[in-house]
Amino acid sequence: MPTATTIVRRAAVRADRVADTVSLDHAGRSALPETLVAEGGLDFTVALTKAADLDDGDALRLDDGRLVAVRAAAQDLFEVRAENPARLMRLAWQLGSSHVPAEIAADALYVPATAAAAELVRGQGCLASPVSRPFRPERTAHDHSTCGHDHGHDHHGHDHGHDHQDHDHHVHAHETHDHAHDHGHDHGHVHGPGCGHDH
Repeated sequence: MPTATTIVRRAAVRADRVADTVSLDHAGRSALPETLVAEGGLDFTVALTKAADLDDGDALRLDDGRLVAVRAAAQDLFEVRAENPARLMRLAWQLGSSHVPAEIAADALYVPATAAAAELVRGQGCLASPVSRPFRPERTAHDHSTCGHDHGHDHHGHDHGHDHQDHDHHVHAHETHDHAHDHGHDHGHVHGPGCGHDH
């Protein structure tokens, strides 16, 4: 059975070397299981040099040179919106302080559909709508481990490059930038108990 030993970041993935694809939710991309079965039936084991989170579009390099592309699987989330940016920013602060992963869009946050996240959303008077979509949370500023990644220093025809632009950053209190994602979907918003608004 082939073994995945190296992460190849999205910018360095060559389509002609991709043998199969695996779809993993955020938890699966953060802590890979010891064995995986790709969508096309390819079985392989995982033995990375050092554990590291996988991003949507990355790939795992097998010891025989083939690549297995990684896709972010849809999962249950809350799409969180607020009446003004300041209210959403305060929620982002609270999420970061509570170590709740969150994805930042232009005018919304996406968080896991958990009771803890719902309580934080209600506490800031924001609106939460249940959605199912891939989750690409921001990554912490210190979470940039590159051990075990393919940096393109192999001179035997392996992939070159390391994608730094596609790394996300977990929500922290000091991070207020948007990624300007336009999801363009309309959901009926659900008010949680005790959800209030400023007028």
